[in-house]
Amino acid sequence: MTPRTEIESYLNTLLDVGKFRDYGPNGVQVEGKAGVGRLVSGVTASLAFIEAAIEKKADAVLVHHGLFWKGYEGRITGWLKQRIERLIANDITLFAYHLPLDAHPLLGNNAQFGQRLKFTADARFGDQDLGFIGSPSQPLTTAALAALLKFRLGRDPVVADGAPGRPIKRVAWCTGGAQGYFEAAIAAGADAYITGEISEPQAHLARETGVAFLACGHHASERYGAPALGAHLAEKFGLEHEFIEIDNPA
Repeated sequence: MTPRTEIESYLNTLLDVGKFRDYGPNGVQVEGKAGVGRLVSGVTASLAFIEAAIEKKADAVLVHHGLFWKGYEGRITGWLKQRIERLIANDITLFAYHLPLDAHPLLGNNAQFGQRLKFTADARFGDQDLGFIGSPSQPLTTAALAALLKFRLGRDPVVADGAPGRPIKRVAWCTGGAQGYFEAAIAAGADAYITGEISEPQAHLARETGVAFLACGHHASERYGAPALGAHLAEKFGLEHEFIEIDNPA
């Protein structure tokens, strides 16, 4: 068993937690038993995920989306009570890392997402340098990039193609709900930008700038950082580790 405090201290340093302005607390959000031998990772601390972790007899869980966010009013009722109640009843620690897990250059969501697409980032962009940008091994079309995303993620992306047929030599990406980074990606020289979600303005910007925008799903694009980090912790501390996927259409 590895002390919970030792794991948290290591994670806070590894992920450089103090560097980020985030939407919620990073680190231990619910304190469980003092020692960790079995770790379960997942994307979101949903009730379904927590119940699955209980079935696996987890001592701790590691997620990207925790329970507490900016603007949270402090009442532990309803769905939040159910989740916290199950964690406490089973003495399970909840580790949650949001932006620090997006940004890590090797284990983070963006780095791991790029690996799945076989893209190597050579620069960063956007607020807090969360966005990645690089060049594919050979120029792509928007249709070819969309097909690659479908092949790797198992779903069709939403595509706003501003200039059909334009060769894509520079690809920028930022997983999750980072549609607001589109303008920064354009300024960074991207021919195409990939993220999880699309909002109303992005289609217009794609048409007016000629830069393709592809939204492949918030959850779908962020399935890779937590298991990579969990596997790293398992190797370093000799833990048992398992990633649990809870299906999400987002």
